[in-house]
Amino acid sequence: MAMELSGIMSWSRLLGGMKYYHYCMSLMMMIFYCTYISSAAKVTHLPAFDGPLPFHLETGYVTMGESEYFYYFVESERNPSEDPLLLWLVGGPYCSGFVGMALTIGPIKFKGDSFNDTSLTVVCNPHSWTKISNIIFLDWPVGSGFSFSPNIESYISDDVRSSKEIYNFLKQWLLLNPKFLSNPVYIGGDSYGGKLVPLVTHEIVQGNELGQSQPAAALLINLKGYLVGNGVTDLKYDLNARVPRAHGFGIISDELFEGIAESCKGNDYAKNLSADCSANMTIFNETISEINIQNVLAPICTWSMKSKRGRSMMEEKLIEAECSEDMTKLMTKWSNNPVVQKSLHIKEGTLEEWRFCGKDLNEKYGYNIESAVPFHFYLATKGYRALLYSGDHDLKIPFTGTLQWIGSLNFPVIQGWRSWHTAGQVAGYTILFSNNFTFATILGGNHMPANNRPLPSFSMFERWMSHELL
Repeated sequence: MAMELSGIMSWSRLLGGMKYYHYCMSLMMMIFYCTYISSAAKVTHLPAFDGPLPFHLETGYVTMGESEYFYYFVESERNPSEDPLLLWLVGGPYCSGFVGMALTIGPIKFKGDSFNDTSLTVVCNPHSWTKISNIIFLDWPVGSGFSFSPNIESYISDDVRSSKEIYNFLKQWLLLNPKFLSNPVYIGGDSYGGKLVPLVTHEIVQGNELGQSQPAAALLINLKGYLVGNGVTDLKYDLNARVPRAHGFGIISDELFEGIAESCKGNDYAKNLSADCSANMTIFNETISEINIQNVLAPICTWSMKSKRGRSMMEEKLIEAECSEDMTKLMTKWSNNPVVQKSLHIKEGTLEEWRFCGKDLNEKYGYNIESAVPFHFYLATKGYRALLYSGDHDLKIPFTGTLQWIGSLNFPVIQGWRSWHTAGQVAGYTILFSNNFTFATILGGNHMPANNRPLPSFSMFERWMSHELL
Protein backbone atom coordinates (compact mmCIF):
# COMPACT_ATOMS: atom_id res chain seq x y z
CA MET A 1 0.00 0.00 0.00
CA ALA A 2 2.90 2.35 0.71
CA MET A 3 4.05 1.99 -2.89
CA GLU A 4 0.52 2.62 -4.16
CA LEU A 5 0.18 5.76 -2.01
CA SER A 6 3.55 6.95 -3.25
CA GLY A 7 2.28 6.51 -6.80
CA ILE A 8 -0.82 8.54 -6.01
CA MET A 9 1.28 11.32 -4.50
CA SER A 10 3.43 11.39 -7.64
CA TRP A 11 0.28 11.54 -9.69
CA SER A 12 -0.92 14.45 -7.56
CA ARG A 13 2.30 16.38 -8.10
CA LEU A 14 2.13 15.72 -11.85
CA LEU A 15 -1.40 17.02 -12.14
CA GLY A 16 -1.16 19.84 -9.63
CA GLY A 17 -0.52 22.57 -12.20
CA MET A 18 -2.74 21.23 -14.97
CA LYS A 19 -6.04 23.07 -15.10
CA TYR A 20 -7.64 20.41 -17.26
CA TYR A 21 -7.10 17.57 -14.83
CA HIS A 22 -7.48 18.99 -11.33
CA TYR A 23 -10.62 16.95 -10.73
CA CYS A 24 -8.82 13.64 -11.28
CA MET A 25 -7.86 13.38 -7.65
CA SER A 26 -11.36 12.47 -6.54
CA LEU A 27 -11.59 9.57 -4.09
CA MET A 28 -13.26 7.40 -6.73
CA MET A 29 -10.33 7.77 -9.11
CA MET A 30 -7.75 7.07 -6.39
CA ILE A 31 -9.57 3.84 -5.56
CA PHE A 32 -9.67 2.93 -9.23
CA TYR A 33 -5.94 3.62 -9.57
CA CYS A 34 -5.06 1.38 -6.62
CA THR A 35 -7.36 -1.41 -7.79
CA TYR A 36 -6.33 -1.73 -11.43
CA ILE A 37 -2.68 -0.65 -11.60
CA SER A 38 -1.47 -4.27 -11.53
CA SER A 39 -3.23 -5.24 -14.79
CA ALA A 40 -0.22 -4.40 -16.98
CA ALA A 41 3.22 -5.99 -17.31
CA LYS A 42 6.42 -5.09 -19.09
CA VAL A 43 7.66 -7.37 -21.88
CA THR A 44 11.45 -7.46 -22.20
CA HIS A 45 11.94 -10.45 -24.52
CA LEU A 46 9.97 -12.08 -27.33
CA PRO A 47 10.47 -15.56 -28.78
CA ALA A 48 12.32 -15.48 -32.13
CA PHE A 49 13.72 -12.00 -31.33
CA ASP A 50 17.46 -11.88 -30.77
CA GLY A 51 18.21 -10.39 -27.36
CA PRO A 52 16.22 -7.98 -25.17
CA LEU A 53 13.75 -5.64 -26.85
CA PRO A 54 15.32 -2.24 -27.58
CA PHE A 55 12.05 -0.45 -26.87
CA HIS A 56 9.56 -0.34 -23.99
CA LEU A 57 6.69 -2.79 -24.56
CA GLU A 58 3.87 -3.31 -22.12
CA THR A 59 0.85 -5.58 -22.41
CA GLY A 60 -2.21 -5.75 -20.26
CA TYR A 61 -5.95 -5.92 -19.86
CA VAL A 62 -8.46 -3.20 -19.07
CA THR A 63 -11.60 -4.53 -17.42
CA MET A 64 -14.96 -3.09 -18.46
CA GLY A 65 -17.90 -4.89 -16.94
CA GLU A 66 -17.45 -8.59 -17.69
CA SER A 67 -15.09 -7.95 -20.60
CA GLU A 68 -11.31 -7.67 -20.59
CA TYR A 69 -9.74 -5.67 -23.40
CA PHE A 70 -6.17 -6.66 -24.23
CA TYR A 71 -3.66 -4.14 -25.53
CA TYR A 72 -0.03 -3.73 -26.54
CA PHE A 73 1.55 -0.42 -25.54
CA VAL A 74 4.86 0.82 -26.93
CA GLU A 75 6.51 3.96 -25.60
CA SER A 76 7.95 6.44 -28.04
CA GLU A 77 11.64 5.88 -28.68
CA ARG A 78 12.19 9.64 -28.80
CA ASN A 79 10.58 11.46 -25.87
CA PRO A 80 7.69 9.48 -24.36
CA SER A 81 6.82 12.17 -21.81
CA GLU A 82 6.08 14.74 -24.52
CA ASP A 83 5.47 12.82 -27.76
CA PRO A 84 1.89 12.17 -28.91
CA LEU A 85 -0.14 9.25 -27.60
CA LEU A 86 -1.80 7.39 -30.48
CA LEU A 87 -4.59 4.85 -30.00
CA TRP A 88 -4.49 2.60 -33.08
CA LEU A 89 -7.52 0.63 -34.31
CA VAL A 90 -7.08 -2.06 -36.96
CA GLY A 91 -9.90 -3.27 -39.17
CA GLY A 92 -12.02 -6.32 -39.67
CA PRO A 93 -13.78 -5.78 -37.38
CA TYR A 94 -12.39 -8.53 -35.12
CA CYS A 95 -8.82 -8.39 -36.45
CA SER A 96 -6.19 -8.31 -33.72
CA GLY A 97 -4.35 -5.12 -32.80
CA PHE A 98 -1.22 -7.22 -33.33
CA VAL A 99 -1.73 -6.56 -37.06
CA GLY A 100 -0.76 -2.95 -36.40
CA MET A 101 1.92 -3.94 -33.91
CA ALA A 102 3.78 -6.36 -36.20
CA LEU A 103 2.55 -5.91 -39.77
CA THR A 104 2.14 -2.18 -40.37
CA ILE A 105 3.17 0.69 -38.07
CA GLY A 106 4.55 -1.10 -34.99
CA PRO A 107 8.11 -1.69 -33.77
CA ILE A 108 8.51 -5.32 -34.88
CA LYS A 109 8.05 -7.30 -38.05
CA PHE A 110 8.31 -10.92 -39.03
CA LYS A 111 10.90 -12.29 -41.41
CA GLY A 112 10.95 -15.74 -42.90
CA ASP A 113 9.48 -18.03 -45.50
CA SER A 114 5.76 -18.61 -44.99
CA PHE A 115 6.22 -22.11 -46.42
CA ASN A 116 8.88 -22.97 -43.83
CA ASP A 117 7.86 -22.46 -40.21
CA THR A 118 11.42 -22.94 -38.90
CA SER A 119 12.70 -19.86 -40.73
CA LEU A 120 10.73 -17.37 -38.62
CA THR A 121 12.53 -14.50 -36.92
CA VAL A 122 11.19 -11.34 -35.31
CA VAL A 123 13.17 -8.17 -36.03
CA CYS A 124 12.87 -4.43 -35.46
CA ASN A 125 10.90 -2.31 -37.90
CA PRO A 126 13.19 0.59 -38.89
CA HIS A 127 10.15 2.62 -39.97
CA SER A 128 8.04 2.10 -36.87
CA TRP A 129 5.77 4.99 -35.97
CA THR A 130 6.83 4.40 -32.37
CA LYS A 131 10.07 6.18 -33.26
CA ILE A 132 8.18 9.43 -32.60
CA SER A 133 4.94 8.44 -30.88
CA ASN A 134 3.58 6.40 -27.98
CA ILE A 135 1.12 3.88 -29.43
CA ILE A 136 -1.59 1.67 -27.94
CA PHE A 137 -2.60 -1.25 -30.18
CA LEU A 138 -6.01 -2.46 -29.04
CA ASP A 139 -7.73 -5.82 -29.57
CA TRP A 140 -11.29 -4.63 -30.26
CA PRO A 141 -14.11 -5.68 -30.04
CA VAL A 142 -14.12 -8.50 -27.47
CA GLY A 143 -13.28 -11.66 -29.41
CA SER A 144 -10.40 -9.97 -31.27
CA GLY A 145 -6.90 -11.19 -30.48
CA PHE A 146 -6.62 -11.81 -26.74
CA SER A 147 -9.62 -9.74 -25.58
CA PHE A 148 -12.17 -11.97 -23.89
CA SER A 149 -15.28 -12.23 -21.72
CA PRO A 150 -16.98 -15.04 -19.79
CA ASN A 151 -20.27 -13.82 -21.27
CA ILE A 152 -20.77 -15.02 -24.86
CA GLU A 153 -23.09 -12.10 -25.57
CA SER A 154 -20.16 -9.72 -25.11
CA TYR A 155 -18.60 -11.06 -28.31
CA ILE A 156 -21.31 -9.57 -30.53
CA SER A 157 -20.81 -5.85 -31.00
CA ASP A 158 -21.73 -3.00 -33.35
CA ASP A 159 -20.53 0.45 -34.38
CA VAL A 160 -22.25 2.36 -31.58
CA ARG A 161 -21.27 -0.06 -28.83
CA SER A 162 -17.69 -0.36 -30.08
CA SER A 163 -17.14 3.40 -30.23
CA LYS A 164 -18.34 3.84 -26.65
CA GLU A 165 -16.32 0.89 -25.33
CA ILE A 166 -13.13 2.06 -27.06
CA TYR A 167 -13.61 5.52 -25.54
CA ASN A 168 -14.13 3.99 -22.10
CA PHE A 169 -11.04 1.84 -22.61
CA LEU A 170 -8.94 4.92 -23.34
CA LYS A 171 -10.23 6.75 -20.28
CA GLN A 172 -9.45 3.81 -18.03
CA TRP A 173 -6.03 3.29 -19.63
CA LEU A 174 -5.14 6.92 -18.98
CA LEU A 175 -6.20 6.58 -15.36
CA LEU A 176 -3.89 3.58 -15.09
CA ASN A 177 -1.11 5.55 -16.82
CA PRO A 178 -1.52 9.12 -15.51
CA LYS A 179 1.92 10.24 -16.67
CA PHE A 180 0.45 10.40 -20.21
CA LEU A 181 -2.51 12.62 -19.27
CA SER A 182 -0.76 15.75 -20.57
CA ASN A 183 0.44 14.19 -23.85
CA PRO A 184 -1.35 15.23 -27.05
CA VAL A 185 -3.75 12.42 -27.97
CA TYR A 186 -4.60 11.19 -31.47
CA ILE A 187 -6.92 8.42 -32.60
CA GLY A 188 -5.86 6.46 -35.69
CA GLY A 189 -6.73 3.37 -37.64
CA ASP A 190 -7.10 1.74 -41.02
CA SER A 191 -9.68 -0.24 -43.01
CA TYR A 192 -12.78 -0.80 -40.85
CA GLY A 193 -10.86 0.57 -37.90
CA GLY A 194 -10.75 3.78 -39.92
CA LYS A 195 -14.53 4.00 -39.71
CA LEU A 196 -14.41 3.76 -35.91
CA VAL A 197 -11.77 6.49 -35.66
CA PRO A 198 -14.11 9.48 -36.20
CA LEU A 199 -16.80 7.77 -34.12
CA VAL A 200 -14.46 7.31 -31.15
CA THR A 201 -13.03 10.79 -31.61
CA HIS A 202 -16.57 12.15 -31.52
CA GLU A 203 -17.19 10.28 -28.25
CA ILE A 204 -14.08 11.88 -26.77
CA VAL A 205 -15.16 15.38 -27.81
CA GLN A 206 -18.60 14.82 -26.32
CA GLY A 207 -17.05 13.47 -23.12
CA ASN A 208 -14.65 16.41 -22.88
CA GLU A 209 -17.50 18.88 -23.26
CA LEU A 210 -19.40 17.10 -20.50
CA GLY A 211 -16.29 17.12 -18.33
CA GLN A 212 -15.87 20.86 -18.73
CA SER A 213 -19.35 21.42 -17.35
CA GLN A 214 -19.17 18.62 -14.74
CA PRO A 215 -15.47 18.34 -13.84
CA ALA A 216 -15.97 15.77 -11.10
CA ALA A 217 -17.81 13.37 -13.40
CA ALA A 218 -15.45 12.89 -16.33
CA LEU A 219 -11.85 12.72 -17.48
CA LEU A 220 -10.67 15.30 -19.98
CA ILE A 221 -8.53 13.83 -22.76
CA ASN A 222 -5.95 16.08 -24.40
CA LEU A 223 -7.32 15.34 -27.88
CA LYS A 224 -5.65 17.02 -30.85
CA GLY A 225 -6.84 15.11 -33.90
CA TYR A 226 -7.12 11.84 -35.79
CA LEU A 227 -5.84 9.98 -38.84
CA VAL A 228 -7.40 7.35 -41.09
CA GLY A 229 -5.73 5.07 -43.63
CA ASN A 230 -7.81 3.54 -46.45
CA GLY A 231 -10.75 3.76 -44.10
CA VAL A 232 -14.28 2.52 -44.58
CA THR A 233 -16.48 5.62 -44.42
CA ASP A 234 -19.70 5.35 -46.42
CA LEU A 235 -20.46 2.44 -48.75
CA LYS A 236 -22.15 4.61 -51.36
CA TYR A 237 -18.75 6.27 -51.83
CA ASP A 238 -16.49 3.34 -50.99
CA LEU A 239 -18.17 0.76 -53.24
CA ASN A 240 -19.27 3.02 -56.06
CA ALA A 241 -15.66 4.09 -56.54
CA ARG A 242 -14.56 0.55 -57.36
CA VAL A 243 -15.98 0.44 -60.88
CA PRO A 244 -14.28 3.58 -62.28
CA ARG A 245 -11.08 2.75 -60.37
CA ALA A 246 -11.02 -0.79 -61.80
CA HIS A 247 -11.53 0.70 -65.24
CA GLY A 248 -8.63 3.07 -64.64
CA PHE A 249 -6.42 0.12 -63.67
CA GLY A 250 -7.38 -1.66 -66.91
CA ILE A 251 -9.14 -4.47 -65.05
CA ILE A 252 -12.52 -4.09 -66.78
CA SER A 253 -13.29 -3.24 -70.39
CA ASP A 254 -14.67 0.02 -71.76
CA GLU A 255 -17.85 -1.85 -72.67
CA LEU A 256 -18.47 -3.14 -69.14
CA PHE A 257 -17.62 0.23 -67.61
CA GLU A 258 -20.03 2.03 -69.93
CA GLY A 259 -22.67 -0.67 -69.44
CA ILE A 260 -22.55 -0.28 -65.65
CA ALA A 261 -22.63 3.51 -65.92
CA GLU A 262 -25.76 3.34 -68.09
CA SER A 263 -27.68 0.47 -66.47
CA CYS A 264 -26.93 1.39 -62.84
CA LYS A 265 -27.63 5.11 -63.08
CA GLY A 266 -29.87 6.08 -60.17
CA ASN A 267 -29.66 2.66 -58.53
CA ASP A 268 -28.82 2.18 -54.88
CA TYR A 269 -25.24 0.95 -54.52
CA ALA A 270 -26.24 -2.31 -52.76
CA LYS A 271 -29.96 -2.89 -53.33
CA ASN A 272 -32.90 -2.11 -55.58
CA LEU A 273 -30.75 -2.83 -58.62
CA SER A 274 -32.40 -3.10 -62.01
CA ALA A 275 -32.04 -6.41 -63.85
CA ASP A 276 -29.49 -4.98 -66.29
CA CYS A 277 -27.50 -3.32 -63.50
CA SER A 278 -27.50 -6.51 -61.44
CA ALA A 279 -26.27 -8.55 -64.43
CA ASN A 280 -23.43 -6.11 -65.13
CA MET A 281 -22.43 -5.94 -61.47
CA THR A 282 -22.30 -9.73 -61.32
CA ILE A 283 -19.79 -9.70 -64.16
CA PHE A 284 -17.82 -6.95 -62.44
CA ASN A 285 -17.67 -8.79 -59.10
CA GLU A 286 -16.61 -12.01 -60.80
CA THR A 287 -13.83 -10.12 -62.58
CA ILE A 288 -12.36 -8.49 -59.48
CA SER A 289 -12.66 -11.75 -57.51
CA GLU A 290 -9.71 -13.02 -59.55
CA ILE A 291 -7.34 -10.36 -58.23
CA ASN A 292 -6.10 -9.13 -54.86
CA ILE A 293 -8.32 -6.08 -54.38
CA GLN A 294 -6.20 -4.89 -51.45
CA ASN A 295 -3.26 -4.53 -53.85
CA VAL A 296 -4.01 -4.95 -57.54
CA LEU A 297 -0.33 -5.68 -58.31
CA ALA A 298 0.06 -8.45 -55.71
CA PRO A 299 -0.89 -12.12 -56.00
CA ILE A 300 -3.72 -13.69 -54.04
CA CYS A 301 -1.92 -15.46 -51.20
CA THR A 302 -4.68 -17.19 -49.27
CA TRP A 303 -3.54 -20.57 -48.02
CA SER A 304 -6.45 -22.36 -49.68
CA MET A 305 -5.17 -21.07 -53.02
CA LYS A 306 -1.71 -22.41 -52.31
CA SER A 307 -2.90 -25.87 -51.35
CA LYS A 308 -4.80 -26.56 -54.57
CA ARG A 309 -3.54 -29.50 -56.57
CA GLY A 310 -3.05 -29.72 -60.30
CA ARG A 311 -0.30 -27.13 -60.72
CA SER A 312 3.03 -27.78 -62.32
CA MET A 313 6.18 -27.71 -60.21
CA MET A 314 7.20 -24.45 -61.89
CA GLU A 315 3.85 -22.88 -61.01
CA GLU A 316 4.24 -23.96 -57.39
CA LYS A 317 7.71 -22.41 -57.23
CA LEU A 318 6.38 -19.16 -58.67
CA ILE A 319 3.63 -19.08 -56.04
CA GLU A 320 6.14 -19.71 -53.27
CA ALA A 321 8.40 -16.95 -54.59
CA GLU A 322 5.54 -14.43 -54.73
CA CYS A 323 3.79 -15.42 -51.50
CA SER A 324 6.67 -16.39 -49.22
CA GLU A 325 6.55 -13.02 -47.45
CA ASP A 326 2.86 -13.37 -46.55
CA MET A 327 3.20 -13.39 -42.78
CA THR A 328 -0.38 -14.33 -41.83
CA LYS A 329 0.35 -18.01 -41.28
CA LEU A 330 3.57 -17.42 -39.34
CA MET A 331 2.04 -14.72 -37.15
CA THR A 332 -0.87 -17.03 -36.30
CA LYS A 333 1.38 -19.94 -35.37
CA TRP A 334 3.70 -17.66 -33.37
CA SER A 335 0.84 -16.06 -31.41
CA ASN A 336 -0.62 -19.48 -30.52
CA ASN A 337 2.68 -20.70 -29.09
CA PRO A 338 2.36 -21.12 -25.28
CA VAL A 339 5.84 -19.67 -24.81
CA VAL A 340 4.85 -16.56 -26.75
CA GLN A 341 1.64 -16.17 -24.78
CA LYS A 342 3.55 -16.49 -21.53
CA SER A 343 5.98 -13.78 -22.63
CA LEU A 344 3.01 -11.52 -23.48
CA HIS A 345 1.45 -12.22 -20.05
CA ILE A 346 -1.73 -13.71 -21.51
CA LYS A 347 -4.15 -14.99 -18.88
CA GLU A 348 -4.25 -18.78 -19.09
CA GLY A 349 -7.47 -20.45 -20.14
CA THR A 350 -9.05 -17.32 -21.63
CA LEU A 351 -8.59 -18.22 -25.30
CA GLU A 352 -8.93 -21.43 -27.29
CA GLU A 353 -7.11 -20.09 -30.34
CA TRP A 354 -5.58 -16.75 -31.35
CA ARG A 355 -6.77 -15.69 -34.79
CA PHE A 356 -5.49 -13.03 -37.15
CA CYS A 357 -9.12 -12.04 -37.80
CA GLY A 358 -12.38 -13.55 -36.53
CA LYS A 359 -14.46 -13.76 -39.70
CA ASP A 360 -17.28 -15.68 -38.01
CA LEU A 361 -17.77 -12.84 -35.53
CA ASN A 362 -17.37 -10.30 -38.31
CA GLU A 363 -20.52 -11.68 -39.95
CA LYS A 364 -22.52 -11.05 -36.74
CA TYR A 365 -21.25 -7.52 -36.17
CA GLY A 366 -23.85 -4.75 -36.32
CA TYR A 367 -22.97 -2.14 -38.94
CA ASN A 368 -25.45 0.33 -37.50
CA ILE A 369 -23.81 3.61 -38.49
CA GLU A 370 -24.10 3.77 -42.27
CA SER A 371 -21.94 6.84 -42.81
CA ALA A 372 -19.05 8.37 -40.89
CA VAL A 373 -19.11 11.49 -43.09
CA PRO A 374 -21.18 13.58 -40.63
CA PHE A 375 -18.69 12.70 -37.87
CA HIS A 376 -15.77 13.93 -40.00
CA PHE A 377 -17.64 17.17 -40.69
CA TYR A 378 -18.42 17.69 -37.01
CA LEU A 379 -14.82 17.12 -35.91
CA ALA A 380 -13.37 19.35 -38.61
CA THR A 381 -15.67 22.23 -37.71
CA LYS A 382 -14.62 21.78 -34.08
CA GLY A 383 -11.02 22.47 -35.12
CA TYR A 384 -9.45 19.01 -34.73
CA ARG A 385 -6.66 18.04 -37.12
CA ALA A 386 -7.35 15.24 -39.60
CA LEU A 387 -5.17 13.22 -41.97
CA LEU A 388 -6.90 10.98 -44.52
CA TYR A 389 -4.42 8.87 -46.48
CA SER A 390 -4.75 6.07 -49.02
CA GLY A 391 -2.50 3.55 -50.71
CA ASP A 392 -3.30 4.23 -54.36
CA HIS A 393 -3.25 0.55 -55.43
CA ASP A 394 -6.07 -0.40 -53.10
CA LEU A 395 -9.29 -1.38 -54.90
CA LYS A 396 -11.09 -2.36 -51.70
CA ILE A 397 -11.44 1.26 -50.53
CA PRO A 398 -10.28 3.31 -53.55
CA PHE A 399 -8.79 6.72 -52.82
CA THR A 400 -11.11 8.22 -55.45
CA GLY A 401 -14.12 7.35 -53.26
CA THR A 402 -12.41 8.97 -50.27
CA LEU A 403 -11.88 12.12 -52.32
CA GLN A 404 -15.55 12.13 -53.30
CA TRP A 405 -16.86 12.08 -49.73
CA ILE A 406 -14.28 14.67 -48.71
CA GLY A 407 -15.62 16.81 -51.55
CA SER A 408 -19.11 16.51 -50.12
CA LEU A 409 -17.90 18.43 -47.03
CA ASN A 410 -17.41 21.51 -49.25
CA PHE A 411 -14.26 22.60 -47.44
CA PRO A 412 -12.25 25.21 -49.38
CA VAL A 413 -8.98 23.98 -50.88
CA ILE A 414 -5.94 25.72 -49.38
CA GLN A 415 -3.38 23.88 -51.54
CA GLY A 416 -4.49 21.94 -54.59
CA TRP A 417 -3.33 18.54 -55.84
CA ARG A 418 0.46 18.29 -55.80
CA SER A 419 3.16 15.70 -55.35
CA TRP A 420 4.96 15.13 -52.07
CA HIS A 421 8.40 13.54 -51.79
CA THR A 422 10.54 11.19 -49.73
CA ALA A 423 14.24 10.49 -50.35
CA GLY A 424 14.13 12.63 -53.49
CA GLN A 425 11.29 10.61 -55.04
CA VAL A 426 7.58 11.22 -55.45
CA ALA A 427 5.93 9.47 -52.50
CA GLY A 428 2.34 10.35 -53.38
CA TYR A 429 -0.01 13.25 -53.92
CA THR A 430 -1.76 15.51 -51.45
CA ILE A 431 -4.44 18.18 -51.02
CA LEU A 432 -4.70 20.56 -48.08
CA PHE A 433 -8.21 21.68 -47.20
CA SER A 434 -9.40 24.25 -44.71
CA ASN A 435 -10.24 23.15 -41.16
CA ASN A 436 -6.86 21.37 -40.75
CA PHE A 437 -7.99 18.64 -43.13
CA THR A 438 -5.25 16.88 -45.15
CA PHE A 439 -5.65 14.20 -47.81
CA ALA A 440 -2.71 12.19 -49.15
CA THR A 441 -2.04 9.21 -51.37
CA ILE A 442 0.93 6.88 -50.95
CA LEU A 443 2.31 5.90 -54.34
CA GLY A 444 2.22 2.14 -54.82
CA GLY A 445 0.58 1.65 -51.43
CA ASN A 446 -1.84 -1.17 -50.74
CA HIS A 447 -4.83 -1.34 -48.38
CA MET A 448 -2.38 -0.96 -45.46
CA PRO A 449 0.39 1.11 -47.06
CA ALA A 450 2.66 1.09 -44.01
CA ASN A 451 3.09 -2.61 -44.77
CA ASN A 452 4.31 -2.41 -48.37
CA ARG A 453 5.46 1.25 -48.47
CA PRO A 454 6.91 1.71 -44.97
CA LEU A 455 9.33 4.60 -45.58
CA PRO A 456 6.92 7.05 -47.26
CA SER A 457 4.21 6.06 -44.75
CA PHE A 458 6.51 6.93 -41.86
CA SER A 459 7.65 10.16 -43.53
CA MET A 460 4.03 11.21 -43.99
CA PHE A 461 3.22 10.45 -40.35
CA GLU A 462 6.31 12.25 -39.04
CA ARG A 463 5.67 15.42 -41.03
CA TRP A 464 1.98 15.56 -40.21
CA MET A 465 2.59 14.97 -36.51
CA SER A 466 5.19 17.77 -36.62
CA HIS A 467 2.63 20.14 -38.21
CA GLU A 468 4.71 20.27 -41.39
CA LEU A 469 3.40 20.25 -44.94
CA LEU A 470 3.84 16.94 -46.74
